[in-house]
Amino acid sequence: MTSDATTKTFTLTNDQTGESTKLNVLDGAEGPPVIDVRSMYADTGHFTFDPSFSSTGSCKSRITYIDGEKGILLHRGYSIEELAEKSTFLEVAHLLLNGDLPNKNQFENFKHDITYHTMVHEQINYFYRGFRRDAHPMAVMCGVVGGLSSFYHDSLDIWDPEQREISAHRLIAKIPTLAAMSYKYSLGQPFMYPRNDLSFAENFLYMCFGLPPEPYVVNPVLANAMDKILILHADHEQNASTSTVRLAGSSQANPFACISAGIASLWGPAHGGANQAVLEMLDEIGHKDNIPEYLERAKNKDDPFRLMGFGHRVYKNFDPRAGVLKKACDEVLEDLGINDPRLELAMELERIALEDPYFVDRKLFPNVDFYSGIILKAMGFPTSMFTVLFAVARTVGWVSQWKEMIEEPSHRIGRPRQLYIGAEKRPYVPINKRK
Repeated sequence: MTSDATTKTFTLTNDQTGESTKLNVLDGAEGPPVIDVRSMYADTGHFTFDPSFSSTGSCKSRITYIDGEKGILLHRGYSIEELAEKSTFLEVAHLLLNGDLPNKNQFENFKHDITYHTMVHEQINYFYRGFRRDAHPMAVMCGVVGGLSSFYHDSLDIWDPEQREISAHRLIAKIPTLAAMSYKYSLGQPFMYPRNDLSFAENFLYMCFGLPPEPYVVNPVLANAMDKILILHADHEQNASTSTVRLAGSSQANPFACISAGIASLWGPAHGGANQAVLEMLDEIGHKDNIPEYLERAKNKDDPFRLMGFGHRVYKNFDPRAGVLKKACDEVLEDLGINDPRLELAMELERIALEDPYFVDRKLFPNVDFYSGIILKAMGFPTSMFTVLFAVARTVGWVSQWKEMIEEPSHRIGRPRQLYIGAEKRPYVPINKRK
């Protein structure tokens, strides 16, 4: 790489022709420099090849920064640890959506706007009747969230800033209501209407666990843990589901359709199902006495067993969200006093793994999925709802990323390239002459 007073460049040299091409190098506020390859095809006749886009920057963004080597997660410059300790989910939502933490008046206005959008159109109730009772809640969410666009025609003009804001507020407010309705429908219980006197996390727990015959008092320890879970999952840079939302949005699709696409991407077990996989792993281990055997299996590269909830693809040191959620996890288990063998197994697995040199040396520490799965199980959520809860939290990140992309003047429809390895052009043979 070379540089002068104004521009950094990266020089490519063709080994066959000896010709050189200079590409600009862009510096971000944080993180490694980025080689700008937009002119590469025009200049060289070549595309880049990067399956899964793990080395490709697809956009400019001011929202979230991750340094996986150092275990850093920042939202608009604020550390996730500080936000989780000192803010509420709605404050973080305002931060992600608007760029700054709100002052008191801004927060009250934002809270009012979200709170008074939590109701959904009464006819949406009929959508649920079309699903089987045993339908996976994520299948239901894909349908009903996309269906919102058929009800709210007054906020579908993506080029109108006011309509974009209304759609953003509606999505953040209504998806928890739809998620709770999906849970209630699977149980055969009546839907619970949202309450404006409760906080965001309290309201969600009320809609999930409340029943009409008797008052439901929200446990403050559970509400605090839920608020932490929502904050810690609110955004995570350009992951699969966020990239899906951006790609769908690049075609100028309406925001409800874009978020539905994000939910579909999140449904994959390699993305949003990690905390569910933790519970399934605990079921496989079965008993505390079996932990040493399974830890040895996890160390064996030839054994297909993997220790779910430990280590992270992005964070090579430690997951900065895990420490926050571990504290909340301990508080929930202590408050509920649950005598659940699976939860006891999880805590014993955590203790033993953190003392094992193999896992310590490789920095395979418990991640956010390990603790969130335990908390949600303790709260009473079935594993089928875990990814839905992830979607409730991540909606604010999706909406913020979608809004940022739409407001970027240079944005165009996404169109990845490919390395074609199929048949070359060949003549068509009539069916009666084919061998």
